[in-house]
Amino acid sequence: MGLSFSVPKGIKVPPSLKNIYKELVQDISGFKEPDHGCLEKWAKDGVLLLNATLTVEAGQQNNHASFGWQKFTDHVIMTVSDRCSPAVFMLWGGFAHKKEELIDNNKHKVIKIGHPSPLSNPESFPKFKGSRCFSECNKFLTQINQTPIDWSL
Repeated sequence: MGLSFSVPKGIKVPPSLKNIYKELVQDISGFKEPDHGCLEKWAKDGVLLLNATLTVEAGQQNNHASFGWQKFTDHVIMTVSDRCSPAVFMLWGGFAHKKEELIDNNKHKVIKIGHPSPLSNPESFPKFKGSRCFSECNKFLTQINQTPIDWSL
C-alpha cells in the first residue's frame, strides 16, 4: 500500500498493527479498534508512515535492506526536518532510533520507543506497550498550536 503497517481492507490485520491498535485503545480516550488495517485516513490527515526500507519479500524480514532504500528514506526524513514546520517524529525500534541524527531536535519533537512488533526485543529501548506515544504526539501539536491528530479510523 505504500504506508508502513497498513494493509487494504479485507486483509488480515498484521500483528504489529494489532499492537498499535492496542496502544491506541489504552492511550487515546474513545479510540475504537477498527476491524481493518487500512491507515489511509492517517496519511490524509498528515501522518507520514515510512519504513527505512520500502520493499520486502513476503515473510523475509529486511531482505531488501541492501537495495539502497535507506539513502532515499534518509533524504525524505532530512527534507521533512529541514523544510516543514515543527512536526513529531515517532521512531519505533532500534533501527529507527538511529535516524534521530537526521532530525533537527531543536525544531521537532522526537519520540523514541520500542517497535510494535511482537518480535521486538522488549529490553532494547522503552517498550511500545504503555508508551503513550500517540497522546504525547498530540500534546506537542497542541502546545505549538497545531491541530492534534484524530487517530480514529
